[in-house]
Amino acid sequence: MKGCICFLAVIFLVVFLCLPGYAFHNGGVGACGGCHTMHNSSEGTALTTTGGATEFNGHIYFLIGSDQSSTCLNCHRSITDKTPTGEHVMSGAAGASGIPVEMTPGGDFAWLRITTSAIDEDGTRINNAGTDHGHNIVAADYGLTAAGGNLSTAPGGVYPSSNLHCSSCHDPHGTYRVNGSYQIVTSALSTNTGDIAGSGSYGTVLPTDTESVGVYRLLAGTGYLPPSLGGVAGAQFVNPPPFAFSPVSYNRAETSSDTRVAYGSGMSEWCANCHSALYNSNYPSKHEHPTGNNISAYLSSTDRTGMSIAQKYNAYVYSGNLTGNQQTSYTSMVPYEEGLNLNRTNYADLATRAVSDGSRRMGPSTGRENVMCLSCHRAHASGWPHALRWNADGGSFLTVQGVYPGVDAPSAEARKGQYNLGYTQAQVQKTFYDRNAGAYATYQRSLCNKCHASD
Repeated sequence: MKGCICFLAVIFLVVFLCLPGYAFHNGGVGACGGCHTMHNSSEGTALTTTGGATEFNGHIYFLIGSDQSSTCLNCHRSITDKTPTGEHVMSGAAGASGIPVEMTPGGDFAWLRITTSAIDEDGTRINNAGTDHGHNIVAADYGLTAAGGNLSTAPGGVYPSSNLHCSSCHDPHGTYRVNGSYQIVTSALSTNTGDIAGSGSYGTVLPTDTESVGVYRLLAGTGYLPPSLGGVAGAQFVNPPPFAFSPVSYNRAETSSDTRVAYGSGMSEWCANCHSALYNSNYPSKHEHPTGNNISAYLSSTDRTGMSIAQKYNAYVYSGNLTGNQQTSYTSMVPYEEGLNLNRTNYADLATRAVSDGSRRMGPSTGRENVMCLSCHRAHASGWPHALRWNADGGSFLTVQGVYPGVDAPSAEARKGQYNLGYTQAQVQKTFYDRNAGAYATYQRSLCNKCHASD
């Protein structure tokens, strides 16, 4: 009997530990012991202070990592992954020749640790700093530090780089939720919102009159200010979390089908919590690229070609090929927002478009669609400067002579530094989530052209 109980216990642990990453958080606060320790120890090992503020000679806030992001990466980072795995957002890749493994929609933080350089065809050295590849979260246990240099605060905002943690964007206690009236509200401690019944990241659980669901990816909302930030003026969030859904299978190569995150509304507005000066919902504008909930007129306006941006998106297949159609035009390399409000009808409908099996490939069709920050950037990190999804700072071409560029490419043209920024072909292909170069033109130009068709 005792042996049977032990066997069942092992089975329970195996099943529990192999569940997708959302099982621990499940839309709200997880098990306290997963992040905190009350006795300055973890699995019998004492936790030593690693500088800065302390609590009873242990880690700050009784965390099991030396800081907030290190605590998150205890579960969300792997040094052994050979293929994309579940909830992992950082792999063990490092150094100029490293190839990050994880391919979540937000990217792999390992790109922050990969610095390369190259010589362009004019003999000018190009520096491709890892710290320019995304959000430089501070995670001392994993070798991640603040960006430094000229980035003492968030570009276009006041959020201090030295305090940038996973918990700067994600609310670890899940106090924001969608209630039965399909409104984003805060903790049930202050309002009658009901318990969180499940994750709101996947659309698999609907809110009811008595139970809420979590918001997308536990993102923080209006009024949020991490305790670690203190009293930084202007850093408190003013906009709610976005309305969006991810497919359950989201960390994967996109060789055969795209991972489609269904974005409804509010993504750019949420990014503006920290990057307010970069947010521009006005069109026309001579300054920042228009983005956000109020720019549907921008996408539906026509130019000298007589085509709207939405029409170009649907027609564009690759450089020189405008034979596409609305039914198959979507690409996760250039996602867009559908311009939907959070309500009972749209909640369930939007979730049906969050797929990774290639079954929902349709492009913009309603006239409500929006360009958003994540149309061009990855939320965590990418292989390219400014966390862009493709190389927009370098030369004209993303593919050269039908192959990805790289320092090890077969032709001198594809080895030019402005195209590869010092990466190997395998590293460049990884930034495209392992798509075959044949998916693009022989000489593919910037994917800005998915919307602008100027190539």
